[in-house]
Amino acid sequence: MNAEKNRQGTETTDWKEKVILITGGTGSFGKHFCRYMLNRHQPGVIRVYSRDELKQHEMRIEFKDDPRLRFFIGDVRDGHRLKRAMEGVDMVVHAAALKQVPACEYNPFEAVKTNVHGAQNVIDAAIDTGVKKVIALSTDKAVNPVNLYGATKLCSDKLFIQGNAYSGWKKTRFACVRYGNVIGSRGSVIPLFLQQKKHGEITVTDERMTRFWITLDEAVELVLKGFRYMEGGEIFVPRIPSMKIMDLAEAIAPECKIKIIGIRPGEKLHEALTGEDEARNTISYRGMYVILPNMEWWSRKNYREGVKLPDNFIYSSDRNDQWLGVNELRDIVKHLGILQN
Repeated sequence: MNAEKNRQGTETTDWKEKVILITGGTGSFGKHFCRYMLNRHQPGVIRVYSRDELKQHEMRIEFKDDPRLRFFIGDVRDGHRLKRAMEGVDMVVHAAALKQVPACEYNPFEAVKTNVHGAQNVIDAAIDTGVKKVIALSTDKAVNPVNLYGATKLCSDKLFIQGNAYSGWKKTRFACVRYGNVIGSRGSVIPLFLQQKKHGEITVTDERMTRFWITLDEAVELVLKGFRYMEGGEIFVPRIPSMKIMDLAEAIAPECKIKIIGIRPGEKLHEALTGEDEARNTISYRGMYVILPNMEWWSRKNYREGVKLPDNFIYSSDRNDQWLGVNELRDIVKHLGILQN
């Protein structure tokens, strides 16, 4: 394996010889991950694993039949198909999930099959095929979950962290990244506000609401940092700004009337990226927080310069020391081409 050293002596990945598989590869994150990697890191091959043939067809056209992309029809519920897709793969990014809160509440068995059983299938297939590293995408809703989506993602996190205990001599390593709402992703609040804006009124569930905010570029970069530093069992949490929902409404639709409709079932006023019970294992490290596993399967070389956080530390959107104001939010969405001048 070729690797170069950064200034601190930590190995960084030479992606040019790597074969990567991404589950949920036709989603907002998956497509951006592929574009980011192809443009900046020139990996050998990216295998896009998803269950929607139309989205794969559209993605193939969008990426101009880039020969470095391979498209695999398959569902994470199908362990045999996953195992076949992972043959010869070096790294896996697990982004597939059922993530719409109301849909998960109404279809709970389906959420469990994809988010929990699917996670186990990814772990088993990665170990059986000798994948070196696996990063699973988590969510702030996995911290103290109040809805089924958050509960299934908490279970998924636990499976990936403890999955290291199953790898044995094959040395497959598992870790997670956990972040908040992605600006402009499918199903997020910005597309909703833009749609409602056409009718002169937007809906807000509660004017006190705050959320963490991250761009797709930052989400991809967090995954790459996870691959660089992971030794197995970590949850990597970015230090990102918060925003107030009323500021976002002002940034996108200042001329619109705002209707308060009440908080929805399974929705929180504020989100957290680390929980109080996780604090005793959380360190500040190179611009992010790292939640280390409770169980140690091997001695660790990284994180020696990490700063231990207080036992009662909680990283929540309402207690953040970084905030995006109205003008900053407006500039961000304009820069991303979401909002017209």
